[in-house]
Amino acid sequence: MARFLVRRIALGVLVLWLITVAVFALFFVAPNDVARTLAGRQATPETVALISHRLGLDQPVWKQYTDFLWKALHGDLGYDYYHQVPVTEIIGAALPITISVVIGGAIIWMVLGLTNGVLSAIHPRSFTDRSLTAFSLFFYSMPTFLLGLLLLYFFYFRLTLAGIAIFPPGGYAPLTDGFGTWFQHMVLPWFTLALVSAATYTRLTRASMLDVLGEDYVRTARSKGIGERRVILRHGLRAALTPVVTQFGIDVGALLGGVVVTETVFSLPGLGKTAIDAINQQDLPVIIGIVLFASAAVVVANIVVDVVYAVLDPRVRLH
Repeated sequence: MARFLVRRIALGVLVLWLITVAVFALFFVAPNDVARTLAGRQATPETVALISHRLGLDQPVWKQYTDFLWKALHGDLGYDYYHQVPVTEIIGAALPITISVVIGGAIIWMVLGLTNGVLSAIHPRSFTDRSLTAFSLFFYSMPTFLLGLLLLYFFYFRLTLAGIAIFPPGGYAPLTDGFGTWFQHMVLPWFTLALVSAATYTRLTRASMLDVLGEDYVRTARSKGIGERRVILRHGLRAALTPVVTQFGIDVGALLGGVVVTETVFSLPGLGKTAIDAINQQDLPVIIGIVLFASAAVVVANIVVDVVYAVLDPRVRLH
């Protein structure tokens, strides 16, 4: 197990290094006159040269990359071009909001996906199976922004008109404002994210459970008189979880880099909305910082998934 973990971590480090090379090449080596953009069209060549020197853009390419990598290894991702705020502070301010959306949404979609998938698998081709499948596909086919707007319309606008002001129109309230206030601001974003994602987990769980419930060891367990609930939950669901865990790790790792649509619809200043604002302003250090953080989140999530996968199925430790 230790060798398996070391191999996965080493591969993750290699991937992160390749990403730093790609990001550096994209934003620093490709033709892009950052100094001219910051100085403005009317700036003199002397002003442009001064800005270029302050940013280190007049250094050889290899020197720029080694400085960039060395600072990144020490947690220094540079400064916001426009406000001279460290990029790490910008990410640190936006990250709790994105984590709040992702973790809450992930809990809901896992509960819905696993429950619906198991119910569909133990009643295949029944009314329950077809109803849950239709329910899942309905939300899966709906664009996230449309679902978010519909939830705002019915649960904020219509309820507020009726004198029932339960949900706010958007924005973020930190936990320091109270758990109840924070929870009210998070419920609609959670369900917007979860209802769209739950369909994938419903279908994965259903397909995997159907395969597992047809295995010989499951039939043997039933023939020994073991209770059906124990057969399904202990023998069936655990073996069926491997593809679900893989998908879960990929989704959570990717979403930690920013839930762009959901954050935009509900005016949540998380990493996704921050990245969109930085792209619109061509604020390269912020873009690079968020890209690196998102990449690291995906790599770490995949390592965790590999470990969990190895626990669920020891055979993968041999590969």
